[in-house]
Amino acid sequence: MEPTRDCPLFGGAFSAILPTGAIDVSDLRPVPDNQEVFCHPVTDQSLIVELLELQAHVQGEAAARYHFEDVGGVQGARAVHVESVQPLSLENLALRGCCQEAWVLSGKQQVAKENQQVAKDVTLHQALLRLPQYQTDLLLTFNQPPADNRSSLGPENLSPPPWSRGEFEQLVTSLTLHDPNIFGPQ
Repeated sequence: MEPTRDCPLFGGAFSAILPTGAIDVSDLRPVPDNQEVFCHPVTDQSLIVELLELQAHVQGEAAARYHFEDVGGVQGARAVHVESVQPLSLENLALRGCCQEAWVLSGKQQVAKENQQVAKDVTLHQALLRLPQYQTDLLLTFNQPPADNRSSLGPENLSPPPWSRGEFEQLVTSLTLHDPNIFGPQ
């Protein structure tokens, strides 16, 4: 998949620029209707775009922290640590017309994979785009598990390099709404 191509999301209601080699996880296993999930072809990295109910009881930076902790709870994280929370300039977003506030959070969660006892520190970058007129919190998550020693990313291997934070930022800023009917009747 070319990184410069807009990829349709949620049946074409949205589109965004995805990193090179992104594999649609829904081709491999069931994914909830409110999520679009992509994985890297070699690393354990993943990207998730989620349409969530607006959490109006939390505002500003606290909303970003709320969603980060909520994801940690869903994943059974043994520990969660927020490293930074920064406001995201609405001017840089394709969704600037309908996004009221945006935040970027970076942190670590200690998570064990299915059927494994040992928990590993996973770095997460999350962007929270708040769309109150649609009663929606749009959460984009970039999971960066620790590098696996088994994968060989040497020059003889033609697989794509690991995704970067810059590619995640491109996904966030390029996310475009095409059909507001995805949110139901307003």
